[in-house]
Amino acid sequence: MTRTDPADVPFPNAQLHFGVFFQGVNHWTIWSDPSSGSQIDPESYRRVARAAERGLFDAFFLGEGLRLREVDGRIHDLDVAGRPDAITQLAALAAQTDRIGLVSTSNTTFNEPADLARRLSGLDLLSGGRAGWNVVTTDNAWTGANFRRGGYLDHADRYRRAERFLTVARAIWDGWSDDAVAGGTDAPYWSAPGSVARVREHGGQFDVDLAPTLPRSVQGHPVIFQAGDSAEGRDFAARNADVIFSAHGTEFDDALAFATDIRNRLRAAGRPADDLRILPGTEMIIGATEEDAREKARWVRFAQVTPATALNVAGLLWNIDLSDRDADGPLPAEDPVIVENTGAFGARRIADPRAVVAEWRAKAEANGWSLRETVIALGPQRGHVGTPSGLADKFARFARHGAVDGFNITPYLIPDGLDDIVDLLVPELQERGLYRTAYTGGTLREHLGLRPPLTHRHGAGRRAG
Repeated sequence: MTRTDPADVPFPNAQLHFGVFFQGVNHWTIWSDPSSGSQIDPESYRRVARAAERGLFDAFFLGEGLRLREVDGRIHDLDVAGRPDAITQLAALAAQTDRIGLVSTSNTTFNEPADLARRLSGLDLLSGGRAGWNVVTTDNAWTGANFRRGGYLDHADRYRRAERFLTVARAIWDGWSDDAVAGGTDAPYWSAPGSVARVREHGGQFDVDLAPTLPRSVQGHPVIFQAGDSAEGRDFAARNADVIFSAHGTEFDDALAFATDIRNRLRAAGRPADDLRILPGTEMIIGATEEDAREKARWVRFAQVTPATALNVAGLLWNIDLSDRDADGPLPAEDPVIVENTGAFGARRIADPRAVVAEWRAKAEANGWSLRETVIALGPQRGHVGTPSGLADKFARFARHGAVDGFNITPYLIPDGLDDIVDLLVPELQERGLYRTAYTGGTLREHLGLRPPLTHRHGAGRRAG
């Protein structure tokens, strides 16, 4: 095991934080293996959450899917789908867990703050201050077709709406003063006069005039998570979030560059550089030896990208139906069909499909890859592969040099995909002083080592801003 000299690193006492991400619609969760369990049975959610709590994870995250994916009007039947309402599912898990945080992915584009803020506040109170909100936006008309609002918002507009949404939600959470409720039976009022403030917001996005119905939880507000990677998304997180997800957690230099950029944006927003936790999304594949781990990783990738999935992914790039082709054969000889992006599933934003196809062909020819192998090799590379000891040393470097504060882990199997991490990796991290040996608080905010909420305001009759 490699020991790190504290004098050589900027954060010698860094502690890793782990979350588990129970995804929404995806093809990364392997549902077709005999060792896989149900993706929608409530027992699967309970088992994953209890395993994460056994491993002293900070939080359990639920993804969101507001509409089943479709291709040419037909349900896309290759992916895992069918998630329940996140807040409903997390409320059930609150009764089945004791410490782990419970984070709902909830959309600001098609929700309204008066309703969503109250439901999140209810989860926060019900769980004893363990709630979090992963603030996401949606920018396509395909999803909007299921909602009265309809249509879609431009990229910049959806962040403007999200920020105003969050401002109103925080005002609602701050609506009750801390001493609002009577402290004894001899008090003249159940709630002190003037202790509940109305929230008024009349603007382009919202028309709100209400008296909040719930007090704050013991952690003040639900913890705010955000996952935008654009410049607008990073700035939004720097101004508003407690935790940021990213796709920058596989390569050290890339992760450190992302973390450095976020810390610079935090300072520009008037916040301390350590005021936000950086938790890249990742997958962890563990073997007894490095060779075992690499072999397991190969099995995982080919189970995630089945022949049908490979043909579908390539078909979205070429914009033609490839379902009758051989996934283990060569890449299509045709040029990609250029179509207008409608925002629907099946018309993903690829700025220059011809250039991407040319790159795929060049690399496939150079490496002797089939179409399926090309999709696997050139698709998202978002994981760590190795032995428990090797991964612990690797993560020590990431954490102690400030590249990450931890990871949001996506299990490739449900419900037992965390077992290797909890039973094999966590003890190695603990032995290095890199991971807690017990929960030291009861709230999600305490698990993450966060200060009190970014805003903590109360004043009768005030506006949300």
